[in-house]
Amino acid sequence: MSDKLKEQEDRYQLNTYAKFPFFIDRGEGCYVFDEKGTRYLDLYGAHAVASTGHCHPHVVEAIQKQAAQLIFYSNVSYNSARARAVAKLIKLAGPPYYQVFLVNSGGEANENVLKLARVATGRGEVISLEGSFHGRSYGALSATGISRYREYLNTPVPMHRVVSQEEVVQNISEDTAAVLIEPIQSMGGVQEIGSDRLKEIQAACQAHGALLIFDEIQTGVARTGSFLYSGHDGIYPDLVSLAKGIASGFPAGAVLVTEQLAAGVQKGDLGSTFGGGPLSCAAMEATLEVIESENLIENAARMGRYFREKLMEIPIVQEVLGRGLLVGVRLAEGMTAKELQGVLLKQHILAGSSLDPQVLRMMPPLTITTREVDLLVEAVKAA
Repeated sequence: MSDKLKEQEDRYQLNTYAKFPFFIDRGEGCYVFDEKGTRYLDLYGAHAVASTGHCHPHVVEAIQKQAAQLIFYSNVSYNSARARAVAKLIKLAGPPYYQVFLVNSGGEANENVLKLARVATGRGEVISLEGSFHGRSYGALSATGISRYREYLNTPVPMHRVVSQEEVVQNISEDTAAVLIEPIQSMGGVQEIGSDRLKEIQAACQAHGALLIFDEIQTGVARTGSFLYSGHDGIYPDLVSLAKGIASGFPAGAVLVTEQLAAGVQKGDLGSTFGGGPLSCAAMEATLEVIESENLIENAARMGRYFREKLMEIPIVQEVLGRGLLVGVRLAEGMTAKELQGVLLKQHILAGSSLDPQVLRMMPPLTITTREVDLLVEAVKAA
């Protein structure tokens, strides 16, 4: 049956993804299972989405309960699931974030932060960094700093400029609406921008009246050992985009807005049919509750340190990049990330690659323990 289903998927779905050579039909915690019941350790986390682990009982129960009560009604009505979810999100994000706009994905979140920045400043120019990835919708892709993705557009959205980290400060001017930054460029090789550079960029934005935006679609929601990356060094941008693990795999995203910016938003300025629907909000609230009750922010920081300590004992590992549970493993010459990814797959461990051929990328569930890290370390040593 699985061969027939594979033929169906290959026949009827556009060929846009390189896929694992098996079906993933079930998940539990840090593990997924194929159609034969074979278990795989998931250090890819469905691309940083499985924040609370696969099918966390509290999240499953919340979705089931909400689905039986009300699957959907749009934002033209108040909804109790939405009211609880946005209150919980703003509480965990903390000041200076005052209100939230709910959407369905990271790309949609980035489209809306760009829109808000241009409206709030009355300017058009957006600056982003080389090596960044902001999504596949038109505006987000126009801001993406990885050429292989951006060049797919034969006509990018005007007034987007991509510059190097070294050039960004000198390029901010009175024409700049916003600077859009991934604090850690995940797809770009798990490259952290660095506190000093971020402070320089923030100061230049403030001096020229431009807005600073953090794309925290991969760094946010406890991933780096702080609920938001900005919590590490106290560098708070004007706008933050979130998605990925915010609802444990149910499609959801969010834009965090300061009080000053929120005051300028009028009814009808933004909209999303499915954003903030009851099911996504139930999943989001349950996810945030698990992050709090199981101390997953602290666990991400602790397990991130353990990852680094153990991996740096292995001769083939040259450097461990990232923060918390956004982990990049730079390999010494002699083995590429793709090659190691293939070796790990044979040992039933899922990991990801990046733009840098020497950097293996891992974004496991925030519930990961030392036991799972040790399994990876032994597999890499064997490689």
